[in-house]
Order: sequence, then C-alpha cells, then structure tokens
Amino acid sequence: MNKTSIRYFEKEDILHMVVSDEPEANSIELGPNITAELNEKGELIGVEILNASAFLRDSIMESIQFKMLQTTTFQAV
Repeated sequence: MNKTSIRYFEKEDILHMVVSDEPEANSIELGPNITAELNEKGELIGVEILNASAFLRDSIMESIQFKMLQTTTFQAV
C-alpha cells in the first residue's frame, strides 16, 4: 500500500518523508544531511533530512532572495 506522509522528530531535528511503506533496501546520500531511501527495485520510497530546521530555513531564505532579486531586476529594466 502506497502512502505519503511527513514526520518531524523535534528532538533529533530530522524530517522524514515516506512515499511508500515498502521495506528499504538501499539508500543514496544526495547531499550533506539528505538521504534518499530506495526499495529493492531502486525506486524512491522516502527521504530523510538531518538538521532539518536549518536546511528548511536556508532553502526558504534562498528562494525568497532569488525571487526578490528577480523582482528588483525586472523593475529596474
């Protein structure tokens, strides 16, 4: 049975997204503190983010700064 859910473990600061409840057979480190969990066919079944609060904060700030830069550049033209 496939389901998508997101759990945050506050004490450990880990965000875990489950795409499927299949057993994990392998994992791939996508970047610092980000791991993709795979089933036996190599399909994505989950993602784990360590130090999640800092990761999300930084990602959101980068997106906001990019959008503001685009808006400023567009208005200046």
